[in-house]
Amino acid sequence: MHDAFDRTIDIGIAAPHRPAPGWLMKLVEVSKKHWSLLAIVIVPSVVLAAWLFLVTADQYESDADFVVKSASQMNEGGSSGGLAQLFGLGGGVTASQSASFDVGDYMTSHDAVDTLARHIDLISMFRRPEADIVSRLWSDQPEAEDLLKFYRQHVDVTYNQDTAITSLKVRAFRPDDAHVIAETLLKLGEQRVNDVNQRAYHNGLAVASQQLHEAEAALAAAQGAMTSLRQKGGDIDPVHTSAAQITLVSTLRIELAQAKAEIAAMRGTVQPDSPQFVAQQSRVRALQSQVDSEAGRLTGNADALAPGLSSFEELRFRQDFVAKRYEAAAGAFETARAQLLKQQLFVIRVVEPNLPQKSLNPNRFMILATAFFGLLLAYGIGWLVVAGIKEHTG
Repeated sequence: MHDAFDRTIDIGIAAPHRPAPGWLMKLVEVSKKHWSLLAIVIVPSVVLAAWLFLVTADQYESDADFVVKSASQMNEGGSSGGLAQLFGLGGGVTASQSASFDVGDYMTSHDAVDTLARHIDLISMFRRPEADIVSRLWSDQPEAEDLLKFYRQHVDVTYNQDTAITSLKVRAFRPDDAHVIAETLLKLGEQRVNDVNQRAYHNGLAVASQQLHEAEAALAAAQGAMTSLRQKGGDIDPVHTSAAQITLVSTLRIELAQAKAEIAAMRGTVQPDSPQFVAQQSRVRALQSQVDSEAGRLTGNADALAPGLSSFEELRFRQDFVAKRYEAAAGAFETARAQLLKQQLFVIRVVEPNLPQKSLNPNRFMILATAFFGLLLAYGIGWLVVAGIKEHTG
């Protein structure tokens, strides 16, 4: 047995050593010669490629475009935006532009994140199982600031100054998630504009509405005072009554004058004690008494029409004044209302959110090419620096 073992050892020692393949030897030689290139450029690029193509999750992008316009702009078929803004003739920021900025700022704010989290399961969408450990939202109960930061990395809102169109881009790990987030954001933006419209409408009408209510109250008070005066005096139209009374007094005075003329004519032809003369005298006295009585109803007694007519005329003047004031306030209210309706803003969807069919993010080839050439440039610069140092020191 020992002899066999010794022969085996001898055979193993005497067995010839196999040489390494030629390509492997060349690879080793190249690696030793260009170790810095491998360490700085090749190895990091290979590691990055492995990460991008084997680990990094696909992200799908849903795009939408919208514009904010007022009712007057829609009726006029648009605004002067384009060329006027290009040459600086726009006259500053318009209401629609300000609303576009407001909507865009709102869509990337913590308010929008909170509202989205209440309407859709936003955190779960950012923590899908297919998402890689670097791209996904790490915590299932993130702090508000962390969630907002992650959200802003996946939602972009840009405003085009030339076209006045706002573009919305949403990235998520599933096509449906990206579409749902974009659609919900557009609805929230529309609701935001509607809320702004409501506040502007009510605030704009506040002064005109207050003036209208005050005019209505003054008109009602004047009408109430007029009714009370009519009930107190027992006369619906003191002006008409006074005119009729004046006409009656004038008629009676004419009859009295005629009766006095007749009695004066009778004095030369009829005896003073004659029945005809006595009757005419009685008629004159009756007419005089009636004239005095009816004239007293105008100004001469406690129940005279003149004081009541004066109060009636004053109230009627006040009533006419407050009626004109009411008409002016009502006109101003309608004018303000029509103007505010023209200024109402609307979100018009230019492009609806799409349901992505293909992953566009991350752009692996672009990232890899950028990193490779960047590292190659850094390596080239470093090689030139080292070569220069060696040349000067050699």
